[in-house]
Amino acid sequence: MGRPVTPLLAADAIIELVDRPGRPIVLIERKNPPAGWAIPGGFVDIGETLEAAAAREALEETGLTVHLTALLGLYSDPQRDPRGHTVTAVYVAQASGTPEARDDARAIAICSLAELPQPLAFDHAAVLADYRRFRESGAIAPLRPTGWGG
Repeated sequence: MGRPVTPLLAADAIIELVDRPGRPIVLIERKNPPAGWAIPGGFVDIGETLEAAAAREALEETGLTVHLTALLGLYSDPQRDPRGHTVTAVYVAQASGTPEARDDARAIAICSLAELPQPLAFDHAAVLADYRRFRESGAIAPLRPTGWGG
């Protein structure tokens, strides 16, 4: 039996800047297609855990060393990434300091949930809506067994 063909695997970190009032978050403007603003993250390397990948990608793209505090959820809609079926684990993370645009990031935004830059890439509007709910209630992302229908 051959190896199964599966989706790509990614890990993202919603970075809360705990040394600033209101704990704003860090988004990156993508340097490569698809264009838009995104949660820092990227593909998991062979031999790497999801958590290590999320922390590595955060450091590579923002220069911040993060502390992961929660798993917000898994996002697996086959249409979430126009480049192909990609599943991502999204973590909530904390950091201090001043982020810098590095690696795949063209620019950095430090923003509140009420003032997100546009357009957001991928399904990150839905992910950040889940994060807003998490900040308000502590509830992790809801299960979506049949897609985005709620």
